[in-house]
Amino acid sequence: MNTMTSAPLAPLLDQLFAEADRATSPAMAGLSHDERERLIHSKTEYLDFYGRLKDLWLPVSRQTGELLYMLARSTNAKTVVEFGTSFGISTLYLAAALRDNGGGRLISSEFEVSKVARARQNIAEGGLADLVEIRPGDALETLSADLPDCIDLLLLDGAKSLYPEVLALVESRLRPGALVIADDADYCPQYLDHVRSPTSGYMSTPFADDIELSMRVA
Repeated sequence: MNTMTSAPLAPLLDQLFAEADRATSPAMAGLSHDERERLIHSKTEYLDFYGRLKDLWLPVSRQTGELLYMLARSTNAKTVVEFGTSFGISTLYLAAALRDNGGGRLISSEFEVSKVARARQNIAEGGLADLVEIRPGDALETLSADLPDCIDLLLLDGAKSLYPEVLALVESRLRPGALVIADDADYCPQYLDHVRSPTSGYMSTPFADDIELSMRVA
């Protein structure tokens, strides 16, 4: 038994994934495909775009959540930073790994303030609130100060267009061997060009259909 496979977390995740599957967004339904693509890639309209997505959960898949847990466990992560809390499903997987690693600190940032209260509730119901700090607001501000000196793992799962900027905020604190997991990284070629460059200080590879897995080597 571990935190992932026992109560309260295991039944809570079942409940949250079911709720996420039922969620709809009239605001998104009104956007054309081209407009959605434009907004996803915008570095100036992300607050408006993710405000329109406030009714959607935008969770990682179960498989990605399990991968996050395994990566954090296998590296004995103690300090984790997450860009994009949403309703806290990925946060629960990462915090569960910290619990099973013996404790630690997870700092997460969420643009959409209306999601923060529910995410905090979910994390408390999962018995993991003592490990998690959620910072509401623009991650370019909330993650620009007061970060741990040494970070073991970074999850990028917020506005795709901002992956390079958020990585730049955290990069100097990533320890050698630290992992960076970027969900849906194909939406940001600039980010992929950076982490895949031989001079970037990373080893990086696509993992599964929609994840870029990078390791800090310098």
